[in-house]
Amino acid sequence: MQQYEISEQGLDAALKTFAAVSGREVIAPSEILIGKRSRPVYGTLSAEAALARLLVGTGLRAETVDGAFVIRRETGGDMTTSSSAETDAIIVTGSRIRNVPVASPVITLDQESIRDSGQSTVADAVRTIPQNFGGGQNPGIGFNVPEASGADVGGGSSVNLRGLGSDATLTLLNGHRLSYSAAKQSIDISAIPLGAVDRIEVVPDGASALFGSDAVAGVVNVILRREFDGLEALARLGASTDGGNFQQQYALTGGRDWDSGGFLAAYEYRSNSAIESRQRSYAEDRSPGLTLYPAIRSHSAVLTGHQALTSDLSFAFDSLFNKRWSDSTFPLNPAGDLSVSRGTQFSIAQSFGLAPSLTLALPGDWDVSLIGTYGRDKVEFGAETFFGTEGTDAGSGFYRNIGQSAELAGSGRLIELPAGFAKLAIGAGFRRNAFERFASAGGQLINQAQQSYYAFGEVNVPLVSPEQDVSLVHRLNVSAAARFEHYPSVGDVVTPKLGLVYEPTPDFDLKASWGRSFRAPTLYQQFQPQSAYLVSASTLGASGSPPGSTALLLLGGNVDLSPERSSNWSVTVAAHPRALPGAELEISYFSVDYSDRIVTPITFAALALSDPAYGDLIVRNPSEEAQADLIANAATFANLSGASYDPAQVVAIVNNSSVNAGSQRIHGIDALGRYGFETDWGTISASLNASYLDSEQQLTPQLPTTQLAGVLFNPPHFRARATAGWTKGPFTLTFDANYIGPVEDLRGASAVRIPGMTPIDLTARYRSEEGAGFLDGIDIVLSIQNIFNDKPSPIATTLFLDTPYDSTNYSPVGRFISLSVSKQW
Repeated sequence: MQQYEISEQGLDAALKTFAAVSGREVIAPSEILIGKRSRPVYGTLSAEAALARLLVGTGLRAETVDGAFVIRRETGGDMTTSSSAETDAIIVTGSRIRNVPVASPVITLDQESIRDSGQSTVADAVRTIPQNFGGGQNPGIGFNVPEASGADVGGGSSVNLRGLGSDATLTLLNGHRLSYSAAKQSIDISAIPLGAVDRIEVVPDGASALFGSDAVAGVVNVILRREFDGLEALARLGASTDGGNFQQQYALTGGRDWDSGGFLAAYEYRSNSAIESRQRSYAEDRSPGLTLYPAIRSHSAVLTGHQALTSDLSFAFDSLFNKRWSDSTFPLNPAGDLSVSRGTQFSIAQSFGLAPSLTLALPGDWDVSLIGTYGRDKVEFGAETFFGTEGTDAGSGFYRNIGQSAELAGSGRLIELPAGFAKLAIGAGFRRNAFERFASAGGQLINQAQQSYYAFGEVNVPLVSPEQDVSLVHRLNVSAAARFEHYPSVGDVVTPKLGLVYEPTPDFDLKASWGRSFRAPTLYQQFQPQSAYLVSASTLGASGSPPGSTALLLLGGNVDLSPERSSNWSVTVAAHPRALPGAELEISYFSVDYSDRIVTPITFAALALSDPAYGDLIVRNPSEEAQADLIANAATFANLSGASYDPAQVVAIVNNSSVNAGSQRIHGIDALGRYGFETDWGTISASLNASYLDSEQQLTPQLPTTQLAGVLFNPPHFRARATAGWTKGPFTLTFDANYIGPVEDLRGASAVRIPGMTPIDLTARYRSEEGAGFLDGIDIVLSIQNIFNDKPSPIATTLFLDTPYDSTNYSPVGRFISLSVSKQW
């Protein structure tokens, strides 16, 4: 291991610096280096890792021949995308400025590490991140999960950092926004084929100053492969040993590079059979006839490319297509006899995205980009009920989202300081989101759009650099960013962000960030049709009312909602001692104060008329005129009282429509560690990602503060993933331990502890070395996930439709065995 300090420069010069520092010979034909620029490399790294970073995005690869590195053009037979590819020409996820230190923590998953651990999709990989909560918009979420904690709409998968909601995590593709999916204002990451992915970067820190709305909990950026020359075909089969979840996956990835550009195309087909309650011992008697995980099949494709139009002007584009079908079944009788009565749910989701860009290189290391995005996502849903063999349409509808944007942005050097160049990024743009929802039940229709205009700026200033040789200050860097957004229908929002990176020595650094973020109300939250229900007053907690008393309950959206706001800060301490080459440890403390949360303020309707904390939401003894006005303005009115409507019997109006009333405080600690070394028996590596989370919520100022983390249908306090790997020649063996902590069920008179899970995974991989004859280009992965078949613990249920475990935290998949074979040309 050596300490490297190689800035971005011409690749020829960078390789000479690398050779001098590493003491290794580098052989490269001069003609393949012409016009190539290196990526920056900072930190204590092995020679192989440092060289891989230098070559990211160059279309070149390194081979080891008799101890020397030989640089060649990439081909389909060797498509190395190393985890060392953490530093790109633009670190989109952590900054809008090229090649600067980032003050926020960054978690990186590259394609090779994903495959080494046996995951086969982007969604599978993201689910393993301890900072990500399984609630939100994800498949397999049960009927008994509160809407605020998650829902399964269309079988798509979303990221939900810190459990703040999938609509509070901004998910990007190559730094571009995608269209929202369904009603939750989340992004469906399962639409992206893994074969097109270079790496996934996660910044679990507020970033609205850089990227705008939704980045309250953080940002996830799925970065596509840029240089690819060859063809790869993959086939994968797998199944759960307890039954169900038979998976098939077939993929084809191909690309071509030339001197001035290149393209990549990736296609993927995936399918899985359903997991039924009869196939799981903890569910077959408690929830008979219920589908625990839906049957899903999908087609997805990515096409990306780039082309230099002149020596200074280049064009690039990213495009995405996905179509998915999802089906599940549920009983309509307590015995779970599907031959007597049952219901079925089905959905068809289709999405498309396109992001073209033009980039102009200017003097002073400046570049200016004009970027446009267009995306659409439609989820059609429906249900049928069967009594015997006779089926009845139980309603249908659709969600349609369209997202459009245009942005002009530039970044480059500002002024030269003793420690280096101060750099600046500035930009302005326009966004428009359109949302349409139709449900046949009641004929409810939403067709609305929201637009915003924004401008941003970011500056990064080096105060001390390693070259200055200042005592106790190896490096000192500060950054500041601010963003202004104007929503004509909502208002103006300003979000700042400050960052500090301080390295007293090359072995240790301290990073700190502070900023404000926001989330604009969704169009569904604003324009969901108001529904009025006449119910018995006793069901809302009334006592002492005359017999036959009723109440009007109002539910729905609120056009007067304002943005949710947060204040985020984090402090990170990182150690990478030169005395222990290959070792790194990073510990971060984070805090989020989230205010003006959009909530339905009455959690338990049965307490609405008895708890004085809800007094501001109640109109007692409403006049006949007030009742008539409410019913007339409601999109639907339903009498659920069991008696005819009599205005004289209505003792209250209860308004449980969405309001800006909630607040949350989230804080905790993340720990990231890794260590690798070489032995005579191969390369040994180990890594750890652990997260401790504490969070609490107050729905209204009148209500008490309640705990969220560690409570049923919310993230557990503690999650961790530990990985150990061994590589010798073409063979890699990877061991993963995933700890998901316990939660408490507070729904009864006393708290009940629900034990957690610790699935253990084991994956063996063979990647043929060059010159392996008929095995040349072969990649075989055999994986056993949850090798000891750890099962979710049961929870109390009240309805036969309830999933008998916490479906936001624990999985019904059980032991899963898969085999994938791929071939590269």
